[in-house]
Amino acid sequence: MFNRLVDLIQSMLDGPRASGAFVLRIAMASPWALRIEDHAPLALVAVVRGDLVVTFDDGETTTAGAGDVVLIRGPEPYVVADRADRDITAVVDADGECHTLTGEPLDGHMSLGVRTWGNAADVDSGDAVMLLATYTMSGEVGDAVTQALSRVTVIAQDDDPLRRLFAAELGRDAPGQGAILDRLADLLLVTGLRSWLSQPHHTAPRWLVAPSDPVVAHAMRLLHNNIDRAWTVASLAREVGLSRATLARRFTEAVGEAPMRHLTRRRLSVAADLVAGTDRTLDSIAAEVGYSGAFALSAAFTRERGVSPSAHRRAG
Repeated sequence: MFNRLVDLIQSMLDGPRASGAFVLRIAMASPWALRIEDHAPLALVAVVRGDLVVTFDDGETTTAGAGDVVLIRGPEPYVVADRADRDITAVVDADGECHTLTGEPLDGHMSLGVRTWGNAADVDSGDAVMLLATYTMSGEVGDAVTQALSRVTVIAQDDDPLRRLFAAELGRDAPGQGAILDRLADLLLVTGLRSWLSQPHHTAPRWLVAPSDPVVAHAMRLLHNNIDRAWTVASLAREVGLSRATLARRFTEAVGEAPMRHLTRRRLSVAADLVAGTDRTLDSIAAEVGYSGAFALSAAFTRERGVSPSAHRRAG
């Protein structure tokens, strides 16, 4: 079950997304409260020490403690603090700059070393220590994952060696460090999503979760990982060892949509990200997502979305 689940999550996250995730180790001494106004679509907070409360402007609060991984869905602003009623210590804005409520810069005053920041004297003396990674991915593939989450999702990870490795790497300043931190942040995110999706009360749509039907899960992996292939229900059925009718019925029951409809939506989501986020030609994008050429992709894109790829690119 977990292997199928990871494959499906990873196939979603492997689509075009922003690299260079903003990563930081934060060490805070009580009392403290950070107002986050960076508008990031997704933030991951791994709590190393202490407790914290996440509060949105409408008053919704969520608590977390040491060992938890917290996924916060943006772009709404929120406050992370040791208590919900604390005065604001610092504001983090959309440019990643830190300042007081009145706009006085704080970055220099609260620097504690390489990628480490806070009001504590040092990391060892912080009442709360957190590892932060914010994702700026805004494409449809990434949105498919983030929109499945609640505003705040708390996942108990206990003594996670991956979190310890992430903390150690945050303190280093070496060539290629950004790429290493990106991948470690991705791993924390994927393992966190895996844990969340394995819980019975998650709110993710059926198409994002690996179906309990192993044959359907296999079929979904084949479609997600090979969207450039000229799939038909018949060819997919042969791959998984079912008849066309049986596969179509079981797939629709488990996923909530027919196999080819699911493939079309997946193809066009990836295409939309590539069109908006790159300057590649429509022919090259079409080849990557399984269409015979720019005309075929443009026709499908316009039919499904009511706008042409070129208009989508201009709007992006």
